[in-house]
Amino acid sequence: MRRKRLLAVVTNQATYGASEHRTGLWVAELVHFYDKAVKAGRTVDVVSPAGGEVPLDSPSLGRLFVDRTVRGYLDDPAFMASLKSTASIADADPDDYCTIFFTGGHGTMWDFPDSADLQETAQAIYADGGIVSSVCHGACALINLRDADGNPLVRNRTVTGFSTVEERLAGVKDRVPFLLEDELRAKGAKYVRSSIPMTPHAVRDGRLITGQNPVSTKAVSNLILAALAETE
Repeated sequence: MRRKRLLAVVTNQATYGASEHRTGLWVAELVHFYDKAVKAGRTVDVVSPAGGEVPLDSPSLGRLFVDRTVRGYLDDPAFMASLKSTASIADADPDDYCTIFFTGGHGTMWDFPDSADLQETAQAIYADGGIVSSVCHGACALINLRDADGNPLVRNRTVTGFSTVEERLAGVKDRVPFLLEDELRAKGAKYVRSSIPMTPHAVRDGRLITGQNPVSTKAVSNLILAALAETE
């Protein structure tokens, strides 16, 4: 079925702005979503704002964050090769997708919020009854999305994303261009977070589904798949 396809969006940004500090995709946030979706019989297409290579956030490749599932994908030549040459989101037809999922990593703070192609695709999927979802810094993509009436999509909606306290704990609060929690609140969102930082937390508000941090990917993926099952 054509509309069963899921669209995963990853960053092209390899540094914290113009600095020498490296960042990129937080690998597990793509892998855990991709793996759960594929095992549920879904097809996932991976795209990026500009197309081309996806930089990988080095800390996400560390032993603490690489479980058996992630290791399997890191050792899969075909999967890793696909991250060297992603399609651009501009080339994705919204009519093909029932869900768009924004992965994180700090790079998204630079290339997600103001991407017109990203906004057009996500808004079209949502307007057609699809799901808009994110995990961690992937929620940067939600900041400038609009609903059919031109209002912020997150206004009066319960959402989550990487919290300010987690930026502080990660030691990068002074490197980021904005604080995601503050930006979501400024758009009228009802921002929520776990009482314990860096623990799994995911929330669903209708067809808007978000996860707080990297370890929330499995939880947010489960909410997405459950929401899709309700419509079939």
